[in-house]
Amino acid sequence: MAGREVKVLSVTSECVPFIKTGGLADVAGALPGALAAEGVEMRTLLPGYPAVMEFMKDAEKVYELKELYGAAAWLLSAKVEGIELLVLDAPHLFARPGNIYLSSHNRDWADNAERFAALCQVACDIAGGALDGWTPDVVHAHDWQGGMAPYYIARSGAQAKTVLTIHNIAFQGIAPAIRAVALDIAAEDFHADGVEYWGQVSALKAGLNYADRLTTVSPTYAEELMRPEFGMGMDGVLRRRRNDLQGILNGIDTTVWSPEDDPMVQNYKSPRGKAKNKEGLRQEFDLPETDGPLCVVITRMTEQKGLDLLLEALPALIGAGGQLALLGSGSAELEQAFLATAADEPNVAVKIGYDEALSHRMVAGGDAILVPSRFEPCGLTQMMGLRYGTVPVVALTGGLADTVIPATPATMPKGLATGIQFAPVTASALTGALTKLTTLYADQKAWAKIQRNAMAHPVGWDSSAKEYAALYQSLVDAS
Repeated sequence: MAGREVKVLSVTSECVPFIKTGGLADVAGALPGALAAEGVEMRTLLPGYPAVMEFMKDAEKVYELKELYGAAAWLLSAKVEGIELLVLDAPHLFARPGNIYLSSHNRDWADNAERFAALCQVACDIAGGALDGWTPDVVHAHDWQGGMAPYYIARSGAQAKTVLTIHNIAFQGIAPAIRAVALDIAAEDFHADGVEYWGQVSALKAGLNYADRLTTVSPTYAEELMRPEFGMGMDGVLRRRRNDLQGILNGIDTTVWSPEDDPMVQNYKSPRGKAKNKEGLRQEFDLPETDGPLCVVITRMTEQKGLDLLLEALPALIGAGGQLALLGSGSAELEQAFLATAADEPNVAVKIGYDEALSHRMVAGGDAILVPSRFEPCGLTQMMGLRYGTVPVVALTGGLADTVIPATPATMPKGLATGIQFAPVTASALTGALTKLTTLYADQKAWAKIQRNAMAHPVGWDSSAKEYAALYQSLVDAS
């Protein structure tokens, strides 16, 4: 089998450009194209949310499910935006307004366990030959939403090998034990080395225990996950499976995030590209002219992202002539705290929500991008910043540690630095990092060198695609 094209089914709850709530969607959308060059034929299995179904109007029905958690469903197939899509058309499970995971009351849909178990059961059917002419060699499941797929496939006896990628271990797909029967979990598998987690069902744990191989989205996060302070209760499982766990760094789509060809920003081909974008961004956020750096933050507003630490550290940035422009949404408490700060401080501006075009303008116009996360499996915004010469200021954790070369007495004389790192992840350490930022920014020669280094740093998928392809091939060769 060695060397032939490998067929892979990617099982994901979101994928750009069809549906997105976070970085998982960017990764799922980028992988098919990146892997095609490595001899991997990937099809992507997605739930039929309303936004996804808009892309499937000319799709072909390829598989019927007469009963799937309460009603019939269809599997649709189409090539859309260069991606071979398989979409589970199950309106009773997915045709809901608003957030794909949450109700209008900002709570998980009560049947989330069943919704994504249904997706995984269809993945198992496909692995078992449900589609005429196409059966995957490998099923690659993502996060807890895909976590039941390795379990169902292992129990079914299908020949496909399985991979589970952990994008964020904080989300584990927990359901009461009473739901185990409805989720088609065998009684003999409800134990600590199966799908049971403290007397409950965990879709993520099912994947961790039954997948042939495990990956996560950066080498440092792979190491962190085996420690109690990062593993969130799953560290023991991961230590047991350490030989099957691999950290493969995410990339970004460098055709979408391209400073010279980005239609949403001022062209970087001119030496004044950054300056023009900065001027436009200040106008858009109604920020005054200052001598200090304009810092941007594009984020979910949660405790994980360290935004409470940024609130405490802001006086150091503002006092040194710096500014902050923030785009994000999430915790009502954090939203209100930043809005109140912006109301009192003219050098702080906040927009609540998400706007893809604005995010491009912010990355292009900012001098620095701040990512003070308490933990960060990989992070993508710091890589977007690198691409545009927007210097990252990041916590020393996860993928942030793997993608930013810190400005230190060792790296600066050699001209290697691409950003600033800080540790521990505290308000005091972040204050020190912001003070360092303003000092570096004032040294025009040193700052220009860091910007050039940042823009030259590889942030695409070339290396990571080769690692995924090698992983798939090793599983096929071993079968």
